[in-house]
Amino acid sequence: MKERIEVKAGEEMKNILLIHTGGTISMLENKETGEISTTTKHPLTDLSIHFQAFANIDEIIEFELPSPHITPQHMLRLANKIKEVISLYDGVVVTHGTDTLEETAYFLELVLETDKPVIVTGAMRSSNEIGSDALYNLISSLRVAVDDEATNKGVLVVMNDEIHTATNVTKTSTSNVATFQSPQYGPIGIITREHIIFYHALPVKQKKTVNQISKNVFLLKAFAGMDENILQAIYQARPDGIVIEGLGQGNLPERTIPTLQNMLNDKIPVILVSRCYQGIVQPTYGYNGGGKQLKEMGVILANGLTGPKARIKLLIELEITNDVFLLQDLFS
Repeated sequence: MKERIEVKAGEEMKNILLIHTGGTISMLENKETGEISTTTKHPLTDLSIHFQAFANIDEIIEFELPSPHITPQHMLRLANKIKEVISLYDGVVVTHGTDTLEETAYFLELVLETDKPVIVTGAMRSSNEIGSDALYNLISSLRVAVDDEATNKGVLVVMNDEIHTATNVTKTSTSNVATFQSPQYGPIGIITREHIIFYHALPVKQKKTVNQISKNVFLLKAFAGMDENILQAIYQARPDGIVIEGLGQGNLPERTIPTLQNMLNDKIPVILVSRCYQGIVQPTYGYNGGGKQLKEMGVILANGLTGPKARIKLLIELEITNDVFLLQDLFS
């Protein structure tokens, strides 16, 4: 049975660059131990015959790292590589480990200025595991990358027959192949056997130009009984900024307030998001540590971002400005 080919008769195939960065999609399972680890050769390269039905493919390995080893500096390097080559291709597909995939995708969303498709994908099961999603997700990503409707949609994450925006997508399960979801928003499109179907798109946002990532930004999650100790330790480290996943609509235990006030007095931007995976932070509660008090102190309430993405955004914005009022506008 022949594979379904979406290229119309007489239509030229598009040219797509496939950039590998590592992760489970680049790994193999040891059948004796069950351990999943890196390999000397990318396992999907031998399966490239499956790609030829959809596009002309060039492949490069930018780096070979499990995604917990990926840093914002790697993200900047990847972005610069895409900027360097994008004029030569109709689109780019990046393979990436899933643990930090959403952060890399969001970094690219903030800094890449192109209307061409940039797709980020990965796998929850390595290519030689039973039920592997590696080859399928990669083929799905190539299909989206060559679809005309994928232009001017920003950076997209394609996994498990769904298309998500880099801004909203997050990993929701440690091991389920359907782990990538966009809570509260849902996917912007789906992939069927015959079609790529888009439902909606986000407004196009202004892109940022950065030449380095040099700032030190911490990310904390609030918890019951949280006190000043961890904040004081971070304060001593002289951070350039801090992001806190607060409680509920954006509240913190009251013992954190004095140290936070000291940080704000020293012009250290403090960004507040919620540790809840749906909803946004709001200045609702006026008690000590409540969102209303925090906002009045100068804490910046971020609209709808997760903690990891708020940190990525702050890392980028701080390379451009440390003006608290401008940061307030940028995050709200």
